[in-house]
This record gives sequence, structure tokens and C-alpha cells, in this order.
Amino acid sequence: MTSPSPGALTTMRLLAQDRELRTIAAGEVIFRAGEAGDSVFGIVEGAVQIDWTGGRESEILGPGSSFGVGALVGPEHQRFGTATAVQDTQLLEMNREEFLFALQELPMFALEMLHGLEERLGHLKPSGSDLSAPPRA
Repeated sequence: MTSPSPGALTTMRLLAQDRELRTIAAGEVIFRAGEAGDSVFGIVEGAVQIDWTGGRESEILGPGSSFGVGALVGPEHQRFGTATAVQDTQLLEMNREEFLFALQELPMFALEMLHGLEERLGHLKPSGSDLSAPPRA
């Protein structure tokens, strides 16, 4: 399980105050690869598995982690992976407007998300590969 920055869960809980959280039962699919997406999710409690490349690769995210951020980049976004709750889970769901407001109110949220993405990319990098090397022709 990848771990977000130490303050990420605290920030996620601050953002979740006075908001209705989405409750997901263990085993329930949150979204599937190829579906349209217009919101990002933050895990307040529980755990979510993200399956990539048709389930050949996956990662498990815990409290304080966020996922689905690609949906905020542009209109008509299609999800790249399938997200499934592996435990009973409480999610904070934000559309683009809510996400931008959260960044304005809690600027550390942006840094914590970037830290989480960096951590996740490091775990997804194939072992033994050097991503800093120039591509071979």
C-alpha cells in the first residue's frame, strides 16, 4: 500500500468536515476503466485498489490518498483504471469546482497530492528500469 505524506490524512479530514462522504462497501466498484469521469476522490477511511492494464498491474491506496485526478484535467475524461473498495470505505468526492476551492482554502493539499502521485509513480515504475535514461531509437 502506498502511503501519502504525513499530513495528507489530516488535510483530507479537514476537507471532509461538514460534507457528505460517499460510503462504499468492500468489493464495490467505484469506477471502471473507460468510463467518463468528472471528479477526484480522497480516501478518508478504508482502502481502494486501482487496477491498471486490464488488471495485470494494481496498487492499493489507503487513508489520505487521492485518485481519479485525471478527471479534473479536461472535459470528456475517460478513466484509465478500475477502482474497487477493498474494505468498507469513506470517500470525499470533489468535482473540478470543489477541488479548486479546496486548493484555495488549503494550499498544502496540492503539495500533499503531488507527494502522493510521486510516491505512486515510484511504485508503478518497473523494477530495474531507468526512467531518466533517454529512450532508445
